[in-house]
Amino acid sequence: MTDTPTQLFIGGAWVDAADGATMPVDDPATGEILCHVADAGAKDAQRAEEAAVQAQEEWARTAPRVRSEILRRAYEIIVERTDELAHLMTAEMGKPLAEARGEVAYAAEFFRWFSEEAVRIEGGHGVLPDGRNRMLLSRRPVGPCLLITPWNFPLAMGTRKIGPAIAAGCTMILKPAPQTPLSSLALAAILKEAGLPDGVLNVVTTSRAGQVCEPLLRGGRIRKLSFTGSTNVGRLLLAQSAEAVVRTSMELGGNAPFIVLEDADLDKAVDGAMVAKMRNMGEACTAANRFFVHSSVVEEFGRRLAERMGALVVGPGTRNGVDVGPLIDRVGRAKVEELVADAVERGARVLVGGRTPEGPGCFYPPTVLTDVASDSRLMDTEIFGPVAAILTFDDEDEVIRRANDTPWGLVGYVFTEGLDRALRVSERLEVGMVGLNTGLVSNPAAPFGGVKQSGLGREGGRVGIDEFLEYQYVAVPVR
Repeated sequence: MTDTPTQLFIGGAWVDAADGATMPVDDPATGEILCHVADAGAKDAQRAEEAAVQAQEEWARTAPRVRSEILRRAYEIIVERTDELAHLMTAEMGKPLAEARGEVAYAAEFFRWFSEEAVRIEGGHGVLPDGRNRMLLSRRPVGPCLLITPWNFPLAMGTRKIGPAIAAGCTMILKPAPQTPLSSLALAAILKEAGLPDGVLNVVTTSRAGQVCEPLLRGGRIRKLSFTGSTNVGRLLLAQSAEAVVRTSMELGGNAPFIVLEDADLDKAVDGAMVAKMRNMGEACTAANRFFVHSSVVEEFGRRLAERMGALVVGPGTRNGVDVGPLIDRVGRAKVEELVADAVERGARVLVGGRTPEGPGCFYPPTVLTDVASDSRLMDTEIFGPVAAILTFDDEDEVIRRANDTPWGLVGYVFTEGLDRALRVSERLEVGMVGLNTGLVSNPAAPFGGVKQSGLGREGGRVGIDEFLEYQYVAVPVR
């Protein structure tokens, strides 16, 4: 921890908060304080904004190849420091080291992907239909951006936003979640080492998000907001962005259905369920929330899933052999406890787990519930914990209706061996992404995002850079 920056990163320099404030960073496995980092306020937000605005014009003129090579160097540094970054991530948010290493690789890949996209920003040219003008179409950076990232994937959510912003020629202010600031500060240090000019990326760690973000969004100089987090906070930020008509992309909450049809391969379905449910201890917006299992296979599926979940080892993420680390904090664990208790009160049976262990840390055991009532609170709440809630169905139309009966639409999972049926069910789901016979959809080369109240826009893939670019059309008379 001694080599990890703990100050704000503004204009290429490490600085304290203007009022000297700091905030603790806790280890969720022990409850102990790891360190203190600078706690930014309104003056620090102004300093960061000024640095980003001042750097924007020159950065926008920087050759795409230069931007590409900075991202490529940063990718290589991240890969070289996989173990160091993984230990840092596990310390501040709890995931087992094996998962943390996987996230480091995932995070690095966004920089490699967008290093390649930086040199493929194209416009267009042609004569307009009336023959009077030629059209020159170019793409330009949208301008200074505010990037707000969550605590559950602290490194990857940073690179997924920073990568396309750098590639497009935008400057940035990054505000990481207060629970996990260290990964973002380490990332800023890596980008500085990779040659990113001063002021292009500024990092403000804060527990005073309202003081930092609202003035930036209402002030008119920030031209783009990219946010990943809860739908409730997303609504608030959208309202704040409206005054200055700030362009927004929002990756919000999910309530993913996991559908097991009667012809599913149960080995594939259980394997997929373990990934879709237990990645990151269930603390993911893509986590399977509602397991709809056909009545003809529900007993067998539940038995197999409970057996697999019960075999997982819970403990500190740094300990060898641990599969499931702690939840992020006691508030998050209390939410999971309350949701399980409510489901049980309404008639759910606990196949495995369901009881909070004694001792330090924010641990909760992998839990499988069956006979879950449709009016249970966890049916319309993002669980964000290692709890699989199983419901039964008998009819395809019925399960699609129930799966779509939610204001969210991020991702859904479908398990069936019939190709026509697989495509039919996938196409009828009101979601932005579908895992078809797989429990993992996230990939830097694929567009990530949802519909309905799960968000606006897409991150990653060939369209990921579009969120940070504007079109300019120039009319040239034909003579």
